[in-house]
Amino acid sequence: MRTVHTHNILFAIGILMVLVLLQLPLAGYVTRPESQQLTQLLSDASDEALELADDANETKVLILNDENWVTHALMLAKVKGHVDNLALIIEKLNKAQKSGSELQEQAVKQMLPLVKELSANTTAAINYLNQNKTRPTSETYTQYLQKNADTARQLSSIISSLLEYQKSMAEIEKLRDKLGVSGAPTP
Repeated sequence: MRTVHTHNILFAIGILMVLVLLQLPLAGYVTRPESQQLTQLLSDASDEALELADDANETKVLILNDENWVTHALMLAKVKGHVDNLALIIEKLNKAQKSGSELQEQAVKQMLPLVKELSANTTAAINYLNQNKTRPTSETYTQYLQKNADTARQLSSIISSLLEYQKSMAEIEKLRDKLGVSGAPTP
């Protein structure tokens, strides 16, 4: 997964470099400036999503190594805490999304359904565990945990890709300024 993420970032940077070299005006693609408030909230969301992805992966390991329902319950509570924190960040992002760039607005719209899915899956896993304390490692429970881990990785990837793109665009803008090329968007 990390290789695909790295490949996507390198591909995006390559495309942007080609645009700079061809000196195509990028201003038409970005009509609203990026919001520092949204950038900070996205950075907070990225940190939380990384922790969530790590903990969601740990829950999968519990299936192999630990059948004690208490251990599972504690780990799911930790995952739920991350999901709840992300929901709060998403709420703030929703309120502020129109103040940022179209790209930032799109990122917020992509994140919302993933956080809702994570919340629903985590709640379902907790409910399942509460009803099946004697056998927490069933196929259904394992599927909840797998889906949560996959969705957490996807969310983390979306957020980190956006932040990398913003950073790349800021670097391109600095290079354009040094070269005296106009027509670039301001990050």
